[in-house]
Amino acid sequence: MKAFIVHAHHEPTSYTAALFQTAQAALREGGHEVRTSDLYAMGFNPVAGMHDFAQPEDRATLHFQKEQHHAAETRTFAADVAAEQEKLAWADLVIFQFPLWWFGLPGILKGWCDRVLAYGWAYGRSERFDSGGLRGRRALLAISVGAPEARYQEGAIFGAIDRVLYPIQVGILNYVGLEVLPPFLAWGVPRVDDATRQAYLTRYAARLRGIEHETPLPFHSATLFPDPLGQTSLDPTALRRG
Repeated sequence: MKAFIVHAHHEPTSYTAALFQTAQAALREGGHEVRTSDLYAMGFNPVAGMHDFAQPEDRATLHFQKEQHHAAETRTFAADVAAEQEKLAWADLVIFQFPLWWFGLPGILKGWCDRVLAYGWAYGRSERFDSGGLRGRRALLAISVGAPEARYQEGAIFGAIDRVLYPIQVGILNYVGLEVLPPFLAWGVPRVDDATRQAYLTRYAARLRGIEHETPLPFHSATLFPDPLGQTSLDPTALRRG
């Protein structure tokens, strides 16, 4: 299996970084190929703009989706965007390694999604969910959480973690065709003792060594949630990447 890990934490000695290193080692021990993007270390620019396009169609006015579609058709994305897209096209499994900030993605990772999961490349006007451009691949969220698990239950102060992660797992990952595995969550990282932290690392490594045998969460399929406008395609050949 070919695994691509996208890591989003600014501090190389952080617990999220320890999870990142653990993931690489465990996957390689399991015989899998691994490629990575350490976004802060790379100096990845999360801000979308005209610089995303090597040959913009309209240099006077930036219509971002229109330019993304043109770049997808002409293969003229900027080099940093194209490099990330190439890793996605190569991968069977994409792991997003990050701390949960404000109930969502760190800004650098959200910007990566904005720039890399481009219109015309990862999705289109009709090509989403079942016909998203990254079908046939799986994704895993591996998250360091500051609060304890008890706060992320239905009826608790933060609500169920599934609801918190819905915009990411369905609104981003399923949307572009990725099947999503159950998330790995390291709870209350700033509050737990070293033994608990080590136990999370051990559990994460064990899980990744058998990741190819896991069953994804239910997919947000257009067959179950048909588009009321009738525009979402179920064409299995639409926007296929790889």
